Amino acid sequence: MGTYMIKDLLLARELDFQEVAALLRPFGFQDIKKADTNIQLIAAEPEARALFAEILEECLRCFSLTPSPDLAMNHFERFSRASFGKIPFLSYLQKSPQTLWRLSQVFGSIPFFSEILIRNPEYLYWVFSPEALDQPKKRGVISAELSRALRLLKAKEARLDFLRIFKRKEILRIGVRDFLGRSGIEETLKALSDLADVLIRQAYWICDKEMRRKYGIARVKDDFGKNHPIGFTVLALGKLGGRELNFSSDVDLMYLYALSTGESSGGRGKKCIPTAVYFEKLSKEMTAALNATMEQGYVYRVDLRLRPEGKTGLISIPFQGYRRYYASRGETWERLSLVKVRPVAGNRLLGRRFLKMAEPFIYKKPFGLKGFEEVRRIKERIEGECSEMNQCLRDVKRGRGGIREIEFIVQSLQVAFAGKNQKIRGIGTMGVLKKLGRSRYLSGEEVCLLSEAYLFFRDLENKLQMVHDKQTHLIPTDPDDLRVTALIMNYEDLDLSSVSTQLLKDHTRYTERVHKIFRRVFYAKQNTAFHQ
Repeated sequence: MGTYMIKDLLLARELDFQEVAALLRPFGFQDIKKADTNIQLIAAEPEARALFAEILEECLRCFSLTPSPDLAMNHFERFSRASFGKIPFLSYLQKSPQTLWRLSQVFGSIPFFSEILIRNPEYLYWVFSPEALDQPKKRGVISAELSRALRLLKAKEARLDFLRIFKRKEILRIGVRDFLGRSGIEETLKALSDLADVLIRQAYWICDKEMRRKYGIARVKDDFGKNHPIGFTVLALGKLGGRELNFSSDVDLMYLYALSTGESSGGRGKKCIPTAVYFEKLSKEMTAALNATMEQGYVYRVDLRLRPEGKTGLISIPFQGYRRYYASRGETWERLSLVKVRPVAGNRLLGRRFLKMAEPFIYKKPFGLKGFEEVRRIKERIEGECSEMNQCLRDVKRGRGGIREIEFIVQSLQVAFAGKNQKIRGIGTMGVLKKLGRSRYLSGEEVCLLSEAYLFFRDLENKLQMVHDKQTHLIPTDPDDLRVTALIMNYEDLDLSSVSTQLLKDHTRYTERVHKIFRRVFYAKQNTAFHQ
């Protein structure tokens, strides 16, 4: 067997398998034959072969520094075929080794982002540019870009398709910044929430225009016979309400309209329909527009279960309907969920009226010992469901000591005490934790620990979801998947501890400490400061 250099994989004649393996195995490839096949496919054309030979060793070195060199090579070959020309692509990487390293990291770690790039190879030069990487994009800029593009399209379906395309492109930008360490987890959550706000607002604009085309404007006459339009608002709750959205989160929404009287204006052959029917149709149109999965993916999965009556209630509810429900039938868990409610589309004045109307229900009704006990039972039920599925120790969100316990601590203290102490009101978990510390509902040590744990959990949750654009909260049990997760979280192998061991150790440490604080708040009946 002769002595060969890496470029001889492309330039030498008829290397046997042992010689190929000797060259490729040091770079961490498991499937040597597949890796060699990919290399030869990339270099199928003579000009591409000569150029690829010049950067091959650097490519392999970059692939070897990823969680999966085989995956990186597979994605690299597919991208080279999808690109508008292998020569310009390889030349660009030769001139920009930094881009080669970044692209390799994505290809060897995140299949979801890799697929977006392979389907849209033109994004390569944009997503790794200083313009996209170095600074977050302001919500106003995103909104203006999307609005301009949508106004060039006329058909409803074309506009909705563009929402899906726009989302995938922006998710790639936000995700690559996060993955490459250009944004912290708080900035990433805010960026994802800003993007959702913009997309939901534009989805409302598209569906509202379609409703007006079919039925006219929903309106009501005053005592003087003058017609007034009836306002409609989209309310966000949950992680979107708190501006803390994940990569693959559902969006929790409620639909609100001002009055149930009146009807649509009709005219020019348009059909007049009652107001309640009009807004029910509009709400269903919006939900379908966001939910629908097409070739370009979907905009968002919509969860409407936080509305009054949950699954059995109307999708769209008038203002007085919400008022009556919260005054007579609203439950404790709904008080907690409304802590994060905010209007995201439609009539903002109506949204502010809703917030003012809901205040007494959220903050003024008694909470006390019974409230804390009820939240504790809710958490025990959630934990029981996790245990039945053997997920209690792996579920970052619902498991013992996880995200849900931190949220319950924060929201319960708000509902219990923010009626008298408005300084602890707010929608974002991190900001409210600081307020609770300043007002001494939590100690400084507890605020520090809960904040650190929350950021760790949310970062881990995001990394789990960004890999395949899958809504998961479970730490993998498969050793290879667990190792990939730890590497994406930027753990490094140490002499006495693997990356997987370090990740699990940190997760256990945080969950134990969070659960200890959770028990102090919800189980210590003698702690009358909380239960008075």
